[in-house]
Amino acid sequence: MNANMLSTLGAGFTDAALGSQAVFRSALQALAHPGRIVELSHDAQVPSQGHGASAALLLALLDPDCRLWLSPSLAGSDAAAWLRFHTGCVLVDEPAQAQFAWIGEGDACPPLDAFAQGSDAYPDQSATCVIDVMDVSAPAEGNAARWTLRGPGIQDRSAIAVEGLAPAFTAQWSANHALFPRGVDVFLAAPQRVVGLPRTTRIEQEA
Repeated sequence: MNANMLSTLGAGFTDAALGSQAVFRSALQALAHPGRIVELSHDAQVPSQGHGASAALLLALLDPDCRLWLSPSLAGSDAAAWLRFHTGCVLVDEPAQAQFAWIGEGDACPPLDAFAQGSDAYPDQSATCVIDVMDVSAPAEGNAARWTLRGPGIQDRSAIAVEGLAPAFTAQWSANHALFPRGVDVFLAAPQRVVGLPRTTRIEQEA
């Protein structure tokens, strides 16, 4: 990374410890309550490529021991340089090598089973995927996919609408859920908010 590139990178959190802790708490809230839309407040100067919520989330989660895979639109962008500089993470070429993955909006998401699944003895060795989508919102009439979610952390059921995600995702998610305790966990990220999908969550898509 040359000096010219460094000079153009935005700053991370103003207070690295407090900023990371605040975003990490938001991430835990999203995973503990699947389907809950969590606003991700932060003061980082996020990259121009990729959603700001995703960048801030990964800024809080990554460290020099973490391996990160980026989808094509992100891998060659300032997002890659920004995360490498601020977290020291290691960028990898193959999804199976990654502990974390960030898929940009409009990029094809690899099959979920292409990522590390963990094992029955070590389910924590699976990957966490952050997927940028156009929007996540409360269900309403429109073109967005309407999901009903059930599982731990949800009282009876939860409903969300997701816009900008490939239709094949729900079938892949059913297969991922069936692997429990193995399988990946996912954050769906709109520009300023996230929804957590732990592997324990079941998705029913409305016709």
